[in-house]
Amino acid sequence: MTATEETFRSYVEENLDALNDRPERNVLLHEDRWTTAGELRDLVYRTARALRRRGIGRGHTVTLLGGNLPEIVAARYAANLLGSRVNHLYNRLSAEAQALIVQDVETHAFIADPRWAERTAEVTALAPVEHVLTLGPAATGEDLLALAAGESAEPLPGAARPEDICSIRHTGGTTGHPKGICTTFGQVTGYRPEPEPYERRQLVCTTLAHIGGLFTDITIRHGGSVVLHEDFDPAAVLAAIERERITDLFLLPPLLYRLLDHPDADRTDTSSLRSLTYGGCQASPARIADAVRRLGPVLMQFYGQSEVGGISMLMPDQHDPDRPEVLRSAGKILPDVEVAIRDEAGSDLPTGRHGEICVRSPHVMQGYWKQPELTAEVLRDGWLHTGDVGFVDEEGYLTVVDRLKDMIIVVGGHVYTSELEDLLNRHPDVLHSAVFGVRDADRMEQVHAVIVPRPGAEPDEKELRAYVREQRGAMYEPARVAFAEALPLTEAGKPDKNKLRALAEQLPVG
Repeated sequence: MTATEETFRSYVEENLDALNDRPERNVLLHEDRWTTAGELRDLVYRTARALRRRGIGRGHTVTLLGGNLPEIVAARYAANLLGSRVNHLYNRLSAEAQALIVQDVETHAFIADPRWAERTAEVTALAPVEHVLTLGPAATGEDLLALAAGESAEPLPGAARPEDICSIRHTGGTTGHPKGICTTFGQVTGYRPEPEPYERRQLVCTTLAHIGGLFTDITIRHGGSVVLHEDFDPAAVLAAIERERITDLFLLPPLLYRLLDHPDADRTDTSSLRSLTYGGCQASPARIADAVRRLGPVLMQFYGQSEVGGISMLMPDQHDPDRPEVLRSAGKILPDVEVAIRDEAGSDLPTGRHGEICVRSPHVMQGYWKQPELTAEVLRDGWLHTGDVGFVDEEGYLTVVDRLKDMIIVVGGHVYTSELEDLLNRHPDVLHSAVFGVRDADRMEQVHAVIVPRPGAEPDEKELRAYVREQRGAMYEPARVAFAEALPLTEAGKPDKNKLRALAEQLPVG
């Protein structure tokens, strides 16, 4: 064992150290129940011992399923403390898709929220697991909390080594073979953002299986508190910001729009907010400018991928409502990140040219779980090929214009969906939009758009198509424009273009 390995302390151990500081302070709020720092720390150690008694340890996979419970956080910390890798399932996947992932990652222990007991039974029937445990009494599995209650809460040394896999996060799973992104303990622990000059009060209203878990970890490490909501509800989020004096919030752009559009938004005191981070999908410059005017200089855009971590950020002082071209960008490249814009042959492109965004940084994933060929496709010579199309301008701002797979190839060239969405969102009758390609009977792609109208507006399909044609030319004109009260979202909060595309394929092109 090297000296580095002997002195290595994982992110869990660092967070447990933080929980030792003022153990009586409230750290996690779920519904009306506060968990103190001392209670969370003790639960982690007790749960780790209970798992260890069942033979769970370094090199095993623990899969989690459940809502945004404090006990879910404790279970993840306990498993990682033992050196186990953790796979946290998205709740809204089908039982079949979840079972495929459970089997793929070689799950040794399945830990579930008791409210998901019926789904737990379905999944483990399809993919049998040696240990099925629940965070409270349930019809399926052993009660892990009852087992933990009989264990000691004395500190337990961490077993993880920096090169061990800490997490396997799946970006798919709805069709085909799951794609699991492997991140090591060294990479997770090495990510140490600077603490803020205020006591952080984080609201998590998206799943802990995604970026909500990261913000929870950061807040605990910096001695703050976290308010856990099971799901995003704009009225509940606004009420919590005012009541709990929330300082930090993460939202995907569609959720931010819903927050701004809610009737309570204009009468809610949001003055406690110090940072509202958004990202995960393209944002409308017009809507972001509106958010800046209404919320003040608190918005911060984060661009990254699960495969590579953070790539760039648009800081609050760069959010100028009078510069839509900057608001359309993803900000400046982070200090420890290298970005190259490359063509199909792999050659670097000059400033301003569109190409694939390729990234090199210490946070690039180790690879896809047991998929060496797929790993080799995206990881070449130390560079990760993101699959995003973008460019860097003369001021150093990185702009993402599309996903390679979402770029629509039409007669005459390429249609970048984000550019068309930006154009539609600037129309006075449009609240927001989603653009995607649909193949016709001849297998040619047609441009489709789904529009959410502004309250009281009645936009006309022909008028919107003419508007696009006049502004961007016939190539960008949608073959069909449909209208909806709201866009369907994935569990992570992104517009669900697969669902929109499936619905559109059932309709004739008009």
